[in-house]
Amino acid sequence: MAYELTSTIQQLGESIQPEQLRYHRKRVLITKEFTFDAAHHLHAYEGKCRELHGHTYRLQVTMQARPNEIGLGVDFSVIKRIVKAVVVDRLDHHYLNTTLPPMNTTAENMIVWMYEQIIMAMEKEHIEATLERLILHETPTSYVEITREAMEENE
Repeated sequence: MAYELTSTIQQLGESIQPEQLRYHRKRVLITKEFTFDAAHHLHAYEGKCRELHGHTYRLQVTMQARPNEIGLGVDFSVIKRIVKAVVVDRLDHHYLNTTLPPMNTTAENMIVWMYEQIIMAMEKEHIEATLERLILHETPTSYVEITREAMEENE
């Protein structure tokens, strides 16, 4: 198989027009992943997690949006800035039991708090997207997930 190098670079206004930048108007899911390290312990738990220990958490944040006039739904850099500010930088290398509001620091409790923090930041910045899903991995094989639908349902 022969590979061919391009001999020209596409130029806006010449080989592609501004109205061609957005290919479609479909809503798409945009996901950005983060990692952070933190320590915690669980109260009222019978097992080894009642002792102080740490995790390398992995957080996946998924938003849904329609592409704008240049074909972007939500810029990855916007997701990164928001999530780092309201979740990652607040929790990375911290003791979660005193950093988070009073709660048992289970992944189930933490993911709802994270969702609330991200939604508040998106509203404050008038981000035109919906927060569709968060997945929080506590270990490589154990994770919790929350969806917009679950967050919006009445208890």
